Amino acid sequence: MELRILMPFVLVVFNLSLIVGQTAEPGTSCSVHSNTSCEICLKNVSCLWCSSDKKCIDYPVRTILPPRSLCELPSARWGVCWVDFQALIIAMSVILGALLLAILICCCCCCRKKKVRGPDKTEEKINRQNEQRKIRQEERKTEMKVRHDEIRNKYGLTKENPYTKFENN
Repeated sequence: MELRILMPFVLVVFNLSLIVGQTAEPGTSCSVHSNTSCEICLKNVSCLWCSSDKKCIDYPVRTILPPRSLCELPSARWGVCWVDFQALIIAMSVILGALLLAILICCCCCCRKKKVRGPDKTEEKINRQNEQRKIRQEERKTEMKVRHDEIRNKYGLTKENPYTKFENN
């Protein structure tokens, strides 16, 4: 399965290495190689092969894609003979779209996991510690209340009715 995913990238890298590895013959025009073969024409990087007319043309550098008047996209070849411009554009747009979609899905999944996920381990630990502190504090409060009540009883200061001290019996 990983081989299927990596195959388009390997092909693109291979094609780019072929294109970069080609050297131009100094002083030759591309039109000299017309009516020969695609391989001979494309040995020069600055040449474009039009398979419908079997013409070797100087690549139009000012435009990214060759104009229709010069050569139709399905019959234009540059770099390698087995890939035309139309197929190259479609393949690259599909690969780019798939990459963007994969990145978008990964970002959405990561963001959703963070929102859906409850508190993480550190938050749970802090919550547990807070609960334990509250329980200990309540225990201390009850212990202190018991001690205070014992002291009040010892000295006759019970809380039952504060006005009983003032009654004359």
